[in-house]
Amino acid sequence: MSESETAFGLEGKRVVVTGGLTGIGAAIALDAASSGASVIVASRNSEVGEAEAAKFAGQGLDIAYRHLDVASAKSCKDFFVGLASEGVDVLVNNSGVTSWDESLSDAAEAAWRKVMSVNLDGVWRCSVEAARLMRDLGGGSIVNVGSMSGSIVNRPQWQTAYNTSKAAVHHLTRSLAAEWHRYGIRVNAVAPGYVATDLLEQALEDPEVRRYWIDDTVMERTGTPQEVAYAVRFLASNASSYITGAVLPVDGGYTLW
Repeated sequence: MSESETAFGLEGKRVVVTGGLTGIGAAIALDAASSGASVIVASRNSEVGEAEAAKFAGQGLDIAYRHLDVASAKSCKDFFVGLASEGVDVLVNNSGVTSWDESLSDAAEAAWRKVMSVNLDGVWRCSVEAARLMRDLGGGSIVNVGSMSGSIVNRPQWQTAYNTSKAAVHHLTRSLAAEWHRYGIRVNAVAPGYVATDLLEQALEDPEVRRYWIDDTVMERTGTPQEVAYAVRFLASNASSYITGAVLPVDGGYTLW
């Protein structure tokens, strides 16, 4: 194996991916396992998680499932305490929810808290708990899945809570990178644009949505979960050993305009 292949690989690394059962998270987990990592997929859906882990095992991939609710401080602490004997080399904070909202609606408070509890509080909690283990191992890498919505306001949908949560994740990434470098912990983020999922493809059937989501993207297409996974692996691996506090756009040039 060449030096460059080793640098971009995750051979022998223990990787935790939150929200790794579908979409971008599943692509990240599969890519990490295919790159030599031992992967733990963490989510609230135990029934689906166990089934997916069994399927991956049948394919010869080292992917296991463990229950985790990132919106619960106790669940986060218990999850990482359970990994103390094994350690964690890489944490990918992928769990997230969105809410197409109207900020003056009666439901705005509930929507705000739901989004923040997962997208921001969950990233903070998991990062802190994982960093305790990484510090004891002499270092590690944390990759947060942010969004281009952390630097732009999406159209035509209104998603104030989501946009704000992702902007906060980006600055949390920078702040933790500055603070935790002394422990050998790198903290970076990816900021995906519109990535092809079943839900997104259904939304694109609306001409107005397509006008803003596709026509306004420089590359005039959606991204794929695998393209995001490649960026995550780069930031998790030794290939990015001199990078910390970065927020890497994976948005087809959407935020260039």
